[in-house]
Amino acid sequence: MADLPRFYSNSASSTYEQCPRRWKHKYVDKLPDPPGQAAVLGTFAHTVLERLCQEPPRVRTVERARTLASETWKTTRTLDEFRALDLDDQELREFRWKAWRSIEGLWSLEDPSQVVVEATERRVTADLAGVPFVGFVDRLDRSDDGLTITDYKTGRLPRAPDRPRSLGQVLLYAAAVENETGERPSRARLLYLGNEVLEIDVSADLLGTETGRLADSWSRLERDCAEGEFTTRPGPLCGWCPFVTRCPDGEQEVRSRIGANRMREDAPARKALGI
Repeated sequence: MADLPRFYSNSASSTYEQCPRRWKHKYVDKLPDPPGQAAVLGTFAHTVLERLCQEPPRVRTVERARTLASETWKTTRTLDEFRALDLDDQELREFRWKAWRSIEGLWSLEDPSQVVVEATERRVTADLAGVPFVGFVDRLDRSDDGLTITDYKTGRLPRAPDRPRSLGQVLLYAAAVENETGERPSRARLLYLGNEVLEIDVSADLLGTETGRLADSWSRLERDCAEGEFTTRPGPLCGWCPFVTRCPDGEQEVRSRIGANRMREDAPARKALGI
């Protein structure tokens, strides 16, 4: 038997849907889950853009972003999660270049000096279809047609068939904002920095669909916590699971995929398992 969490976030739900055992290791067993390079890079870029959008609109320029990136870097390089990456000189240069390209990529999608920002990194909590939800909205904007939920992404643009589902996160944020403020956001956006904007008009039907999915996930989590059993869900992401050495099913999956030449060379599980 395991205790239910006080809150259920989109990231926690995604982890559970990916693999219930991984969720248990992270949220119940509290095992270390150090972020990878992509996550640390994303945090760095998010921090710079958060600070930029807290500035007066007229100074939200590329030059100001460069200054903020330099200031933020001084802190980032001292963090344990960054040190854990153990980057060599070449990898460090590539990290900083990718991070800056992500930050600079905002201007290919919008002019931040023209955005009316109501809040940055806003924490929202709400009861969504019986689920104690929590989330952090990168930006809450105000436009002529109402509120807009905006979330930054530094990763790859999803494949076309996966794009509607990827908007589920910002739709949940929209539902939580409506629950807190009484105002339903009109739009929800994912800004894939330097790439493309994925945007959707918010409707009651869409919010109902997403909160229904969240409630279904929560219901299955409740059952697993009550029974104390969390199944594994082996697949290609086992190659990136930080708990693979504690999971026989995951290790078997990784070894099988490597043997079939179906595991990327940069999968961290290769190093963790000494393969």
